[in-house]
Amino acid sequence: MEWDQLLTGVLSSVASGSVLLIATLGLAVVFGLMGVVNLAHGEFIMFGAYAALTAVRAGVPFPLAVALAALAAAAFGALVEWLIVRRLHGRPFDTLLAMWGLSLALYQSAVLLFGTVTPGIGMPASNVRIGDYTISSYLLFLIVVAAVLIAAVYALLTRTNYGLMARAAIQDPATAAAMGVRTVRINNLTFALGCGLAGLAGAILVPAVPATPSMGFAFGIKAFLAVVVAGPVTLAGTIAAGGILGSAASAVASVWSTVAGDVVFFVITLVALRAWPQGISERWRLKL
Repeated sequence: MEWDQLLTGVLSSVASGSVLLIATLGLAVVFGLMGVVNLAHGEFIMFGAYAALTAVRAGVPFPLAVALAALAAAAFGALVEWLIVRRLHGRPFDTLLAMWGLSLALYQSAVLLFGTVTPGIGMPASNVRIGDYTISSYLLFLIVVAAVLIAAVYALLTRTNYGLMARAAIQDPATAAAMGVRTVRINNLTFALGCGLAGLAGAILVPAVPATPSMGFAFGIKAFLAVVVAGPVTLAGTIAAGGILGSAASAVASVWSTVAGDVVFFVITLVALRAWPQGISERWRLKL
């Protein structure tokens, strides 16, 4: 195998891992800080994709459309937390069912509003040539986006007062409330942040993945599995799990087929959970 073919394959695999990380980050925030399994996460990704697509069709520049989609998803997430999640606090099974019901409602709403097939924005035509091979510059851009998002979320959760209060609100809500932390408001902001990241993921991915009502289904399942494999150290574990799972599946898919890539994804997930039942980060000393 020539070096240019190898490098192109590596970059393609890293780009696929980056796509999974972008799609998973919002779920990791909600699950890691609130303990809420948001089964509607994939539909929030779909929400962001359609919001960005609608804005672009209305003449809004794509970068601004991405920002608007993220804000719209965050606002909708804050509303969902206020109407549903907050009222089911301490009842994880009920919350699970409620979010599943919301995912079905959002899916059917998208079908009624947009139909089952929606044309995408279209990936930019520019490519980067590596020897005899080329790779889309937008896929390389997604690697940068994933790195920036991870750095931004890490800084937000570890270098700001909000991050300190958010972790305190979930680790010891009674003590946090006694010290003046408005835990209800912090949880609302945290859920909105996770949903906003999901909406941002859908918007930034829509040039590569056309918006359809079912687009969140595949992303939601893989994001959930990545977070489960990540374990208790949510952010760092998700980066490791998402990067490994996404890159390995992409590498296999490029050699054989997409179906083979998905099989490898699930096989690695099963092996990892067999070896580390609490997730790959169960013995890490990191806290985030």
